[in-house]
Amino acid sequence: MRTSLNVPDDVLAAFDETWQAEGLDSRSRAVREAMCEYVESHAELESAEGDVIAVLAYDYEHDAVIGDLHAVQHAFGDVITATSHVHRGEWCLETAFCEGPAPEVRELVYRLRDFDAVARVTVMVLGADR
Repeated sequence: MRTSLNVPDDVLAAFDETWQAEGLDSRSRAVREAMCEYVESHAELESAEGDVIAVLAYDYEHDAVIGDLHAVQHAFGDVITATSHVHRGEWCLETAFCEGPAPEVRELVYRLRDFDAVARVTVMVLGADR
């Protein structure tokens, strides 16, 4: 299947440099592998049942989203046990340490990813009932 993507020039240049340095034979191959890695990285949280312990790391444009992020953090205060915040100019890096029902932690991840001003949300599941 063919598809098209809108990718900033600097991201595409870095992506091309990376897959070429790794010796892959095409950008298509690199995109397929990246998509597989994306799916795999989310599978653990998606399949978790019961309670989970997880760390969420996300970066965002401070002024564009801080009020909304605080509202989400307060809404999920029952699963967020602690946060850590670092300023990097107009951007911030934050970690949220979570413990609680897997569906609530998943919903928190989805809410964070829903903001355009949040660049990435990385999830590390430290423990889960299976």
